[in-house]
Amino acid sequence: MNHKQLLAVIALAIIALCAAEACKKESNSTPATSGTNTNLGMSTTTPATAVQTTFGSNIDLNNLENYAAQAIPAYINRDNGRANPITNKGATLGRVLFYDKALSVNNTIACGSCHKQDLAFGDNVLQSIGVNGLTTRHSMRLVNARFAQEVSFFWDKRAATLEDQTTQPIQNHNEMGYSGQNGDPDITALVARLQGIGYYKQLFAFVYGDATVTEARIQLALAQFIRSIQSFDSRFDAGMASVNNINADFPNFTTQENLGKSLFINPPSPPGTVVTGAGCQTCHRAPTFDIDPNSRNNGVIGVAGSTTLIDITNTNPPSLRNVVNAAGRPNGMYMHNAAFGNLQGVIDHYNQIPFDARNTNLDNRLFRGTQGQTLRLSQAQKDAIIAFLGTLSGNDVYTNKKWGNPFVTN
Repeated sequence: MNHKQLLAVIALAIIALCAAEACKKESNSTPATSGTNTNLGMSTTTPATAVQTTFGSNIDLNNLENYAAQAIPAYINRDNGRANPITNKGATLGRVLFYDKALSVNNTIACGSCHKQDLAFGDNVLQSIGVNGLTTRHSMRLVNARFAQEVSFFWDKRAATLEDQTTQPIQNHNEMGYSGQNGDPDITALVARLQGIGYYKQLFAFVYGDATVTEARIQLALAQFIRSIQSFDSRFDAGMASVNNINADFPNFTTQENLGKSLFINPPSPPGTVVTGAGCQTCHRAPTFDIDPNSRNNGVIGVAGSTTLIDITNTNPPSLRNVVNAAGRPNGMYMHNAAFGNLQGVIDHYNQIPFDARNTNLDNRLFRGTQGQTLRLSQAQKDAIIAFLGTLSGNDVYTNKKWGNPFVTN
């Protein structure tokens, strides 16, 4: 064989090899089907294209939103999520789960149905509407849940961790319906259902390395997304950054707001003395404004939707950050039973705590003997505290798309 013949043989071999490889790739690929079931939020595309088809530009797996490395002020020193660190991948999956109505038995309710972004992830109704009825308590705000010292969740602390909490509404018969009660399916049916949805096949593999769906994986992702929801762009944060001393007047505050801050921080004034404090910080600790884990009931014992029942187990309210939006509008109602529609009602309650002998769980900081707390606040002082509470609200949390609904039509 001469030199030219040898080159020809080599060239033919290369061509044959390339053709074989092309055939192999073609045989291993599956043409993508089109279409998304927008009523159920279920993609009928292959996993390779399901995320793009379902979420469009709302989610780009090659350019994820920043959840893991958000700026946190140096004076914030609490973090209850160290056992489940936030990752961009995990929080992205959690965002999808949070807004997906396919997590309810009749495809009508998502976590985001009761925890609305424009209300600091709270709700503006007395009791939230579920698939089989109403919630038994008012839906609490979720902003800055990561920065609470108390790791238990719900108003009554019945969930040991946020991870445990995330799937309890899903398994609640009234809320999302995967309860296994009255003929409804249980959580194992949901796991199987999600396993068959194209975008979850892709997302679970993207996050965990394989497409297996489990309740534990759902919990981890949802908790990462919820803990990522933070708000530190308030006027309070700007003031803290400028003076780094919560007891000093903030230069960006009005006289009224600084008075309100002082009243909030200082302990209640003894009877017969000039009122200089309301003692709010005793339970709602600045600068996170989370609840003291040792707190007991605050004197609100009513049950949502009832005029006769009482409930004294509610001891775990959300952070006071973003109790109103930046314009001063209430982010829903206040207390576990939505007892108050505005902050004036809340301050009036604490100014004169009603004493009820049935409340054997009233916090000992809120009564003396057989009398509820009396702060003797003037209306001007009440208004000052309300003005200060307004400084705890930011702007970004209400509009940032990374915490918004990723479904194009859901």
